[in-house]
Amino acid sequence: MPKTLVVLTGPTGIGKTAISIQLARHFRSEIVSSDSRQIFKELSIGTAVPSKEELQAIRHHFIQTHSVTENYNASRYETEVLELLGNLFQKHDILFLVGGSMLYIDAVCKGIDSMPDADPEIRATLKNQLEQEGLESLRLQLKKLDPEYYQKVDLKNPARIVHALEISLMTGKPYSSFRTNPNKERPFNIIKIGLNTDRDVLHQRINKRVDMMIKEGLIEEARKVYPQKQLVALNTVGYRELFVWFDGEISKEKAIELIKRNSRRYARKQITWFRRDEEMHWFSPGDTKEIIEYIQKQITTDE
Repeated sequence: MPKTLVVLTGPTGIGKTAISIQLARHFRSEIVSSDSRQIFKELSIGTAVPSKEELQAIRHHFIQTHSVTENYNASRYETEVLELLGNLFQKHDILFLVGGSMLYIDAVCKGIDSMPDADPEIRATLKNQLEQEGLESLRLQLKKLDPEYYQKVDLKNPARIVHALEISLMTGKPYSSFRTNPNKERPFNIIKIGLNTDRDVLHQRINKRVDMMIKEGLIEEARKVYPQKQLVALNTVGYRELFVWFDGEISKEKAIELIKRNSRRYARKQITWFRRDEEMHWFSPGDTKEIIEYIQKQITTDE
């Protein structure tokens, strides 16, 4: 039987964890997380890390394995996950990659292009420019150096814009030129399953989940990491809004409102991204039986 990696993804709040455990139980398998924030030890509540019971039910990997102080990225994740999959496939014919981090999923399925490390001095100069002249200055510079990436990038995301500029300035080539390599071949089959539901239902789920996170102690968790708020890992929905409240710029109620709004926006962004993937097969959160049948059929076809 060929080795198969089942990717289970979808927007935040859709219920990936619960369904993935049912699937892993059925196929007697293990779960590899593709959530770029659940990987950090310091972040539990705000990243919806699986509960102790869920972690005990099925063996999980890449859950709270690294610190927010580490310079972790999708390229490193690709290397570490592929090594892990090589080991796990010696015991299992089927494994599950579960999460909603778009770039991390692509890193495992398609590979990250060979991109040079950025020059610390160039990065420092650009960050100083950001502080002194604002984001619009960097946007205009990116538009001039790499108009192709300018059309694709989230223009409200300073980290993405700074990164693209530092690569372009360091190499003399557009950042987008490093993103055109063909997909890498993987030594296993890949089945992609996306979860989605009615927009209003999803928004209700997200709002309720944020309320539950607050009750479970998200504010206290955010206070613990507040002294390190400048770290890239903490530029995360659920934390950055609370940091603004801690800074005295908004009220607690406004911070919670923004967490809900930004979570809904992130969910829409995820759905848009995943819908571009023609290999994705879509199901509703309650379709566990249908998903099992679909996986079984795909595995049988590939034998």
